[in-house]
Amino acid sequence: MTSRVMSPVLVGRTAEITVLDDALRDIPGAVLLGGEAGLGKTRLMREFAARARAAGARLLAGGCLELGSDGLPFAPFTTILRGLVRDIGTDGVAALLPRGDTSGLARLLPEFGEPESDAATAEERARLFELVLVLLERLAAERPVALIIEDAHWADRSTRDLLAFLVRNLSGAPLLIVVTHRSDELHRTHPLRALLAELGRVERVRRLDLAPLGVREVGELAAQLLGHDPGPGLALRLHERSGGNPLFVEALLDADGTLACELPESLRDLLLAGIQRLPEDTQELLRVAAVGGVHVDHALLAAVSGEDDAALSRLLRPAVAANALLVSGDGYAFRHALIREAVHDDLLPGEHTRLHARFAEALEADAALMPAGRRWVAISHHWHAAHDALWALVSAWRAAAESRRALAYAESLTMLSRVMELWDQVPDAEGRIEAPYAEVLRQAAAAAEIAGEYGRGITIAKRALRELPEDGTADRRRLRAALLEMSGRMRHQLAKPGFLEDLREAVRLLPDEATAQRARALTALATYGRLTTDIRSAQDAAAEALRIAVDIGDATAEADARITLLCADMDYEHGLAQLADAEEAVLRSGAHRIVMRFAVIKSHFLEGAGRHAEAAEVARKGAVRAAEFGVQRTQGAFLTINVAEPLLSLGRWDEAAEMLERGLELDPPITTRTSLQVLSGELALARGDLAAARARLASSRGILAPQKRWTKSQDTFAVLRLEMGVLLAEDRPREALEAAYGLCDQAGLPDGARYAWPVLVLGTDAAVRAGDPGAAAELERHAAAIQVRGSAQEAWHRTFRAGIARLRGEDDVCAWDEVAASWEKLGCPYPRAEALLHAAQAALSAGDHDAAHDRLTEALELTGTLRAALLHERLADLARRVRRPRRAGGGAAAAPLGLTPRELEVLRLVADGHGNRDIAAALFISAKTASVHVSNILGKLGVANRGEAAATAHRLGLFDEPA
Repeated sequence: MTSRVMSPVLVGRTAEITVLDDALRDIPGAVLLGGEAGLGKTRLMREFAARARAAGARLLAGGCLELGSDGLPFAPFTTILRGLVRDIGTDGVAALLPRGDTSGLARLLPEFGEPESDAATAEERARLFELVLVLLERLAAERPVALIIEDAHWADRSTRDLLAFLVRNLSGAPLLIVVTHRSDELHRTHPLRALLAELGRVERVRRLDLAPLGVREVGELAAQLLGHDPGPGLALRLHERSGGNPLFVEALLDADGTLACELPESLRDLLLAGIQRLPEDTQELLRVAAVGGVHVDHALLAAVSGEDDAALSRLLRPAVAANALLVSGDGYAFRHALIREAVHDDLLPGEHTRLHARFAEALEADAALMPAGRRWVAISHHWHAAHDALWALVSAWRAAAESRRALAYAESLTMLSRVMELWDQVPDAEGRIEAPYAEVLRQAAAAAEIAGEYGRGITIAKRALRELPEDGTADRRRLRAALLEMSGRMRHQLAKPGFLEDLREAVRLLPDEATAQRARALTALATYGRLTTDIRSAQDAAAEALRIAVDIGDATAEADARITLLCADMDYEHGLAQLADAEEAVLRSGAHRIVMRFAVIKSHFLEGAGRHAEAAEVARKGAVRAAEFGVQRTQGAFLTINVAEPLLSLGRWDEAAEMLERGLELDPPITTRTSLQVLSGELALARGDLAAARARLASSRGILAPQKRWTKSQDTFAVLRLEMGVLLAEDRPREALEAAYGLCDQAGLPDGARYAWPVLVLGTDAAVRAGDPGAAAELERHAAAIQVRGSAQEAWHRTFRAGIARLRGEDDVCAWDEVAASWEKLGCPYPRAEALLHAAQAALSAGDHDAAHDRLTEALELTGTLRAALLHERLADLARRVRRPRRAGGGAAAAPLGLTPRELEVLRLVADGHGNRDIAAALFISAKTASVHVSNILGKLGVANRGEAAATAHRLGLFDEPA
């Protein structure tokens, strides 16, 4: 059996660590941390303990034992006290107690003597609780204390009472109590449930529930386990099967990077342990329920099991009480999909076949047992699992149509794949479903395209084309044309060569007649042909498609053609009328595919025109509709690009990062994935994460492989842009400049100007850093061939001209101020800050320190808000060379480095070594407000901690004398 791997690190718990860090900073207080087994509570505590120690806190930790209320009383406190004795000795403990009397602790540890009596009186118990509280408070007087009690779901009554006493009596001592528990162990009558609810209402107590990992975090965990990127496909499958539980991820991932087909024995035993404690009749019914799926309705389970409502409720009640089964709507759900899988896999072969057949028969007999959108899919699944090929094929064909009507294209593809799989096993399969095999293949290829399974779709289309003779009837020629059109579109999505050849052949096969199919084929040829330098041929094809669509009155074909004509020569300055014409046709059409395509194109156009907020809103609405239409992985993934790009322009980087991660989690095709990776890489680079930027660059370069012959400017120039940014960050300006010269190999690409101008601007910066003023002529030669369309391109052009002047030693403050004003008008803070940097450099070169200071102050405030570490550091470096201004009239200068006056006061106290409580007292604010100010200061200074902030303040000489 393949060996399995364990993760050495904590993944995906940044928010939870932040809550714990904040709780430690805001002590006294308590955190009640819950989560299912395997979610990583112990690892989270290990990480928090290390951070708490690093912050100077004393760690006291103990765990409850799995012995229940009859086990050892006060077990975690005994462990804690024993560790404390090892640390400071019994005398040290005595010194912390009133009169040095440790006899009251004898019930916890024999080192302190014998208890006064065999059974503790109420008075002795109260005295013990007080002693523990006093001990903790006096320890906390020396330095903050973090008390961690793990596995409180196993706590005995005495431990629970002592915990409750301590939490309720938190006073001013810097003491944090963290209590962890397994939420899946808390059945309805568990004594800890009531205690947690009660403590949750106490002031300064926080409830923290550990959620499963998302797809991205599962991918990160898998990368840590395997030592390499598992790819979004494996991450998605791992997440789906594990439910985001880290323990299950580790158990399901084999060391060779594959997903385990069968549950490992150790995991199976863990999952079945709770089931095996249930009554045998309940276990038997759970085996029936497991055949029905993770969720099974009450009525369906009753029909299959033969039990009446009363008997069914009686048999399932123990499973619900034990938290193995959850009540969900009108039915029941296994607490975790893997529990159902373990129970299902435990069936004997005869049971497996018999029960699946019974589910299929019940669903066929009574349509009311399951919603229409799921019924035939479920019937096909059960007949297939029961090894009945005939009825599995027939029901799969019906399920495919049902799924298609429900816009569940991935499910439709699965069902059609089952039809193909069973075709040769069923005599007269064509007669059974009343459709030829070629039609099954056509529908499967169409479903694969819409579902984003392009590789699979191309394979199916090829298979279908082999089934059809090239010189067949007119109907077969039309079918071949439809398959070739689909193949061409899917090849393009995967950046595979041959997509244009397929599309041209599709048009050739169709008679030169005014038909909707010919209009669609011409539009497809124009759509993807425009991505080459043969833009004129693409425009001609789109124009012909439009004529046909108008002649036959096909609004969908007309809208498609108008969108393509708009894209063929994107004019951001004068194209709004053309955009409006396309939108009017789209509204008349109403077809889902056209609506989604227009959402992509309109948001793309608006972003290119510099209307960033509008672009983000159009794309965001489009992404919502993509989910409604079942195309989240295709158009939906592309629309995440069109949301993220304007958000980046607007400086809303955190929102953009979230959208980019969401898009990558959808495992989109290479063309979409490349744009997501480039934008993600550029954001990482701007924020100073060079390693992440390099990784994204390496991932995105695949689309530029020579065999792909890829010429889409949005991809080629974007990858080039990221490559230049990384090279400049690595102080390799000469190589970055050479990369900029690569523009000459991509001349004449559609929409090229939009993506070429940023590359040329980077080229001027690279030439300046390389000390190569002669590069100006070569860069200008490339620029002369590029149009300027719209306000955004005008801002890039103005930036380029100022950069060329800078390269030639003719730096001009006014020119850079105009550039900054252009970007400010467009609402783009990052390029505005870059322009202010260059304006400050020009002012400093001219000896005008006051002008340089003003521009640097403004730029530092922008980069501090963005957390743009790389540019922020360049600005800060220049600021160190600038004299503080001496204003006429003795007026005070603006606070340096973008800090507000209040933040400057806080920084002064931080530089003198004061903590948040001291700062709060000195400035008459709360400790939490002081903490917020410190966090803002760290961000604006681009530093990681208070020590670095203090060092920066001292280095810049911000404060002449201590506060």
